[in-house]
Amino acid sequence: MTEKNTDSSMTRRRYLTAAGATGVAALAGCTNGGSGGSNELEILHGWSGGDGAAAFDSMLEGFKEAYPDVTVNDKAIGGGGNTSLNTRINTRLGNNNPPSSWAEWPGKNLIQFTDADLLGDIEESVWSQNNMKEAYLQGPKDAAKPAGTYVAVPTNIHRMNNLFYNQQVIDEAGVDIASIETPSDLTAALQKVEENTDAIGMAQSSQSPWTTLQLWAAVYLGQAGWDTYQDFVAGEAEAGPIADAFKTINEYSEYFNSDAGTVGWQEANNLIINGGAGFFHQGDWAAGMYSGTEDFEYKTDWNQAVFPGTDGLYSLNMDSWTYPANNPSPEATEKWLTYVGSKDAQVRFNTEKGSIPPRSDVPMDEFSEFQTNQYSDFQDSTAQPPSVAHGLATTPGVLSDLKTAISQNYSGYTDSAAEDTAQAFVDAFSN
Repeated sequence: MTEKNTDSSMTRRRYLTAAGATGVAALAGCTNGGSGGSNELEILHGWSGGDGAAAFDSMLEGFKEAYPDVTVNDKAIGGGGNTSLNTRINTRLGNNNPPSSWAEWPGKNLIQFTDADLLGDIEESVWSQNNMKEAYLQGPKDAAKPAGTYVAVPTNIHRMNNLFYNQQVIDEAGVDIASIETPSDLTAALQKVEENTDAIGMAQSSQSPWTTLQLWAAVYLGQAGWDTYQDFVAGEAEAGPIADAFKTINEYSEYFNSDAGTVGWQEANNLIINGGAGFFHQGDWAAGMYSGTEDFEYKTDWNQAVFPGTDGLYSLNMDSWTYPANNPSPEATEKWLTYVGSKDAQVRFNTEKGSIPPRSDVPMDEFSEFQTNQYSDFQDSTAQPPSVAHGLATTPGVLSDLKTAISQNYSGYTDSAAEDTAQAFVDAFSN
C-alpha cells in the first residue's frame, strides 16, 4: 500500500452520515448476533495488481483451504488510489447493501463508519478467537476499535519512521549513521553527502501533499516526542513545535533533488537505487523496489535506520478488514475475519506484500532479513504511533484539511510558510 486518495473525504463523510441516518432502523438487530444469512462471502478490496494482488491471492487461497464450505466472491476494485473502491463502498452502504467485508484503513479513518452505526461489534465472535487479543500489540488493537468496540481486523503493518540510505554513498561520504540522533543531526549528514560525493543529500517527492505530511510527521515525532504527538492527534497541540518540524524540513530542502515537486515517490526512490541520493524517508514499501532490483542487496547496497529521534517507536500504517453491521453473511464473514487474524493468513499476506504481521507471535522463517529486522523492532517497540498521513490517527475530514494546509501554505521552504502551515494544522482540528 502506498497512498490512498482522500481528497473527497469531506464529501464521503457527509454521505456516510446521511447513509447512517437513513439506514439505522434497518441496521438494528442485523449485527453479528443475527442469523447466518448467505453462505456466499463477498469481499471488496483495491489490490488489483502488483504485490498487493499477489498478497491477497495468497491469503485467499489459504482461506479457501481452511473453509472449503464458504463460497467466495472477491472483487478487486482498482484505480485512482482506491477512489473507485471508496465510491463503490459509499454507494453500497448508502443503499443499505454492504458487502460481507472490505479492505479499509483502520484507526480514526473508521470513525466515518462507526459514527453512522455502519460497522458491527466482533469482539466475541472474532477477537476472542486465535489468541488475537493477546497476540496483537496495543497499537493495532486500538486501530481496530477507534470508537471503543472491535469492528475490524488489521492484517498488515507498514512502518513509517524509516530512513533509507544508499550504503555505498554513505560510506563514501564518511557519514556515521549512529551519530544521527536527532532530526537536526540529519541536516549535517545531508551536507556531508553533498560535500564528499556526487550524490544529493536527500531524495524527496513533494508532488502530492501526503509525502510532505508523512515527512513532517516523522520529524515532529522525532523532535517533539511521543507524548506531544499524541496531543497533536487529539487536537491539543500548540503551533510552535509543529512549525519547528516544518523548519527542520526547510533545512533538509537545501539538499533535495531539484525536481522534487514534479516527481512521485517511486521516481525519488530511484535516486537511492542508482546512487543519486544518500537518504530517503518513506514507508517500508520503498524496500519493495530495492528487493525487486537486481544486484541491489540489503546491507550491501542499501540499508535502513530508524528515523532520528524515534528509537523504540514503530510508527505504523495498516490495512484492515471490516465487519459491516447489516451483514449479508454473518457466519461466513466471521470465518473470514477470524482467518485474516490468524498466523497463517498473516504469513501468506505479508511475505508477498513486504509488510509485517500485526500479530506478535508469527514465525518469521519465510520472511526476508529486512522484514525480520522490522518485525523484531515492532515486537520490542514501546509504542506504535498511528500514521497521520494515512488516516489512522486522523478522521478523513481532518486529514483532508491537513493536506490542504500543506498545498495552500507550504509552497516555499520559509519560516513564514512553516508558521502559517502550523497554524492551519491547529485550525484543522477545530473546523
